[in-house]
Amino acid sequence: MSDSLERNTKISQLKEPLVKKLCEVLDKSSSKGWRKLGEIVGSDRRFKVSSDDMEMCSLKVLELEGSPSLMLLRLIGERGCTTGHLMDYLQTLGNQDALQCLKPPALQIVIQPQSVALICGHNLRLSCHAVCKSPVQYQWFKYNQEVPNSLSPDLVISPVHLKDAGFYICRVNSVDAFEFSQWVQVDVLNVGVSYGGQSYQSLDGRMKVVIQPQSQRLHVGENLQLECGAVGRPIPRYQWHRNGVPIANASKRKLTIPHVMQDQHGRYRCEISSSSSSNSERMWTNEVDVIIAPGISVQISGAMECSEDDIYAIGGGSSDFFLNSIPEQLYATDKVALLIGNLSYQNHPQLKAPMVDVYDLTNLLRQLNFKVVSLLDLTESEMRNAVDEFLLLLHKGVYGLLYYAGHGYENYGNSFMVPVDAPNPYRSANCLCVQSILKLMQEKETGLNVFLLDMCRKRNIHDDSTPNIVLRVTANIVFGYATCQDAEAFELSSSGFTNGVFVKFLKKRLLDDEKITVVLDRVAEDMGQFDATKGKQALEIRSSLSERRALTDPILPGDSADLLHAHSRQWAKAHELPESMCLNFDCGAQIKLGFAAEFSNVLVIYTHIVKKPEDMSSCQAHVTDFSQDLDVDPKEMNRETPEETGIYLLSSCLPQHCLYTRLSSLQKLREELVFTVCLQGTFASMDDDHPVHWTKSVNIGKPLIARLDLHRAMRRNSCLQTCMMPHSPSHSPCHSPGPEHRLYPHHGSLQAQDNNRLSPQQRYLDICEHLQGTLGGCRDSYCDHLSQRRYEPPYDSPEGLSSSPGRLSIPIEATDDIDELQTVFINSLQPQL
Repeated sequence: MSDSLERNTKISQLKEPLVKKLCEVLDKSSSKGWRKLGEIVGSDRRFKVSSDDMEMCSLKVLELEGSPSLMLLRLIGERGCTTGHLMDYLQTLGNQDALQCLKPPALQIVIQPQSVALICGHNLRLSCHAVCKSPVQYQWFKYNQEVPNSLSPDLVISPVHLKDAGFYICRVNSVDAFEFSQWVQVDVLNVGVSYGGQSYQSLDGRMKVVIQPQSQRLHVGENLQLECGAVGRPIPRYQWHRNGVPIANASKRKLTIPHVMQDQHGRYRCEISSSSSSNSERMWTNEVDVIIAPGISVQISGAMECSEDDIYAIGGGSSDFFLNSIPEQLYATDKVALLIGNLSYQNHPQLKAPMVDVYDLTNLLRQLNFKVVSLLDLTESEMRNAVDEFLLLLHKGVYGLLYYAGHGYENYGNSFMVPVDAPNPYRSANCLCVQSILKLMQEKETGLNVFLLDMCRKRNIHDDSTPNIVLRVTANIVFGYATCQDAEAFELSSSGFTNGVFVKFLKKRLLDDEKITVVLDRVAEDMGQFDATKGKQALEIRSSLSERRALTDPILPGDSADLLHAHSRQWAKAHELPESMCLNFDCGAQIKLGFAAEFSNVLVIYTHIVKKPEDMSSCQAHVTDFSQDLDVDPKEMNRETPEETGIYLLSSCLPQHCLYTRLSSLQKLREELVFTVCLQGTFASMDDDHPVHWTKSVNIGKPLIARLDLHRAMRRNSCLQTCMMPHSPSHSPCHSPGPEHRLYPHHGSLQAQDNNRLSPQQRYLDICEHLQGTLGGCRDSYCDHLSQRRYEPPYDSPEGLSSSPGRLSIPIEATDDIDELQTVFINSLQPQL
């Protein structure tokens, strides 16, 4: 905090610990204490301190713990006295001890970490930053234990697990001083099991309820357990109600009432609230019924309890039937997902929805403990290499999921995904065959293979090849096609980005604790009620599932623990973010450089000025000189809002008051990422206002997916080789009817550069408003609002027809738990300091 800012601070705005320390100094001094200070202030006509005022102050000594100095400071504070005025008075008084209380400490924490509630599988980032004339060091603690490898200003846990919940604090050391940050609480919610199919999209800085309580039927004497949960900064507060009346001592996420009685039945719900410096929010969970019945039960084989009537009703007097009907829990040895969204086609119509679809599904699958690689805009070689990396993560018992959104087609029962560099027209040699990927997955003896194909399935008249894949006869294969055979898949055209039709309904069901085919059946039913696409698009499911496999199944590593560990390291390589850093320039300015991942191949860089020399009137910092491999548009770099640079989905999770730059296509990066941070400033002492420049070169290695070198030539051409295998009698091609003339939405004819240069207002996300507003129209007029995910060159027609994290302020988390924790923690650290 600069000196000028401190001098303008009103006395009434000073923090309580500082005021208390100042009053202690003034109260105990006789010659340079509060009386002499009152006389000096009284001589200043701006703040009239009368003899009556001084008498009122002196009476405070008669009160228990009364402070005359505190009374005097309150009086002059109400009359507009600032910290600057008070410092001048103390300087005249000659009380250096009191004056020292108002001067900024040599070591000062300027960015405090913030408490947060988030979902298991997401990324946790806690930030603490301090300024000091000498170098500083950081060490993070969880309770009173040091967090390993946490010596930077940012504590990043990616992904976060349930065991990471708790209280955290950061210690900042300099040469001759140290400071502790405020305590923050991290609450990690497990949303991936059975919470009524509630889905969670992305943390946008606002509180969101992600766990809803469930109705229960209990017997007298059993334990009632209700749970809810919300994410956001700061951590939400909870208050449970029964029949509209608050329940005493029920202010936690989980409500537990042991040994319930019949009079405790009723309707329960929880009030969730959150208050920060910028806004206050309040919302309610669903209201659920709790029914409590009299309990008469008997013991069966020491394992389960049920009523006698139930036993004879279902088992004819024997408990064997009842016990044998309990389904065996199925496990995955691991869960891996590859998500590809192709938007910016070089020779074909552009798409919008794949970016939003991949982002939303990434967040949902991570809640289900999937290792997710999410990629946008891949060429043919990049797609093949990405599939090869995906296959490296598979082994016996793994659940493998492939989601693709983009242009596509289907010939003779084989589905083909179209890369962004596919020629016009394209053929099978330019595309990836999904069935060939399935064959390679079968060779890994995976426990479940799920393909979610959000693309068109029309016949490609330019492709006469009939590749046939020799597939093994194995179970547990599920195909979820966004549309029927020989039909198009659609996305919703609008002024902003929205989901495609398939993911619009899929994301509402994906977290359901149900067999995967049951989940897709429900999605198909939901899509069938959507007026906009009735008669145009219907979900098709193909399955050889022989077990009750679900995406929510838990992970139980098998015998190949070493192999799993090696594969996990391979996956982690594609998700390693560079460490945030502080750059010190010769002029005395300090710049913080931070990083975030929007996708596995999209990196966000943000810069923030944390220290500016006093004599510098203006100061700006920007990044430049990026590798030409990344094809970064200078006009969309170093923007003051994330949306201006194309960061729409991650924008609200980023810190404010920064300059933002979005780097996409990291898979094309051939060398380590080196760029320049340029600082320019002007000085009031200089006659001309020409800025002075300083530069620093920064090397962050190969971030995220760049570590896997997907840009290189196809290593094994695995998919292509498999596609070219001879015809197999075990595979019966399904012939599609010939092509028909189709109408194409006008949106599809936009060139890439036109779509990518839309203004931020035109491109900004308006998912909720658009889906709830425009989509409510009649289905006859809705044809103009759909865009196809398939492209046929107009071979017979000259033209086609068409279709912010919260602020960096310090949250107040002054709970008794944190206060007690503070004392225990400091006492435990005394020997170390």
